[in-house]
Amino acid sequence: MVLRPNPVKKVAKAPIKGTKMNTTIESKTSMRNCIFAKSTNMIDLRSDTVTQPTSEMRAFMLAAPVGDDVFMEDPTILELEAYAAQLFGKEAALFCSSGTQTNQIAINVHVQPGGEVICHEESHIYKYEGGGIAKNSGASVRLLSGDRGRITAASIEKWINPAHDVHFPLTQLVSLEDTANRGGGAIYDLDELQNIRELCTKLGLPLHLDGARVFNALIENGMEAAQYGQFFDSISVCLSKGLGAPVGSVLLGTKSFIERARRVRKVMGGGMRQAGIIAAGGLYALQNNRNRLADDHRHAKALELALQKCSYIAEVVPVQTNIVVAILKDESARDHLLAQLAENKIRCMAFGPGMIRMVTHLNVSEQDIAYCVNILEKM
Repeated sequence: MVLRPNPVKKVAKAPIKGTKMNTTIESKTSMRNCIFAKSTNMIDLRSDTVTQPTSEMRAFMLAAPVGDDVFMEDPTILELEAYAAQLFGKEAALFCSSGTQTNQIAINVHVQPGGEVICHEESHIYKYEGGGIAKNSGASVRLLSGDRGRITAASIEKWINPAHDVHFPLTQLVSLEDTANRGGGAIYDLDELQNIRELCTKLGLPLHLDGARVFNALIENGMEAAQYGQFFDSISVCLSKGLGAPVGSVLLGTKSFIERARRVRKVMGGGMRQAGIIAAGGLYALQNNRNRLADDHRHAKALELALQKCSYIAEVVPVQTNIVVAILKDESARDHLLAQLAENKIRCMAFGPGMIRMVTHLNVSEQDIAYCVNILEKM
């Protein structure tokens, strides 16, 4: 059973114009036109990190005023940080080069060497950040299982180490990921987030969010960013995935937290100079590209429905946002399927034994999705 978010308000899903993506393509003729139109260009569904900045974003970046960010004199970075902090109802923000860096800085500020971080066993901070928790912060990790990358207040409370017992590391941080990448873009239930927030408050534990795709979650659960931000003590927001900026993430928190985070960023070699040129891409993305994520979600649902009809697919992980994970009937056929898709100008990613992943984003058009649906159904 997939947990569905408990929405404050719903975002309407408009139908894709000119097609009926929830059942079949409108006509064979229009589909043939799609195929011919996509004879040379590769459709890249490996990740939403492959997005290219639009011409409008490039122009905005080119015109950005810059200064020395280590001296806190880059006006564009300062504007980005202020805008992001206000958006999530936080006091301050710090612009960094990547989400891995913002996550690792946050952990380093929250946790002392020898402490322990509680997170899901498939979480990005543990699985895909090069052992950074151990290397950068000297901390251990308590890995919890949970539904599609999500953990619960009950499971967290069960594994809080007793402070009086010197055999155990001190539990010092809880970290969540929303949406959960390894969970196929699954979204946290808002009631469960409230339960986790209350537990962390009661125990005096900071709560961090790896919000690499947090705006995908907000599109679906309908909560305002400022209201959602109150669940967490620190938030990492990626600008270079579905939002379409070429590089960068922001870390959000209190003023004192960000002051300490700025020092850690410097120690990690993350201080930048005239970086307003790249920060401008993130500012443009936050101001212009949030609502369009709903298009990516509709496209992902179309791929989900197409894959469910394929005889070679055993299961499709229920799609909630922009990530589609399919499980093959024949585990050994995964690489062959990826090669076959590549021959048809569709790039996807292996996601484990017998699993492939497709991620929709702003550089994947309605026509691209129609083409992909046709290829999947024909294979």
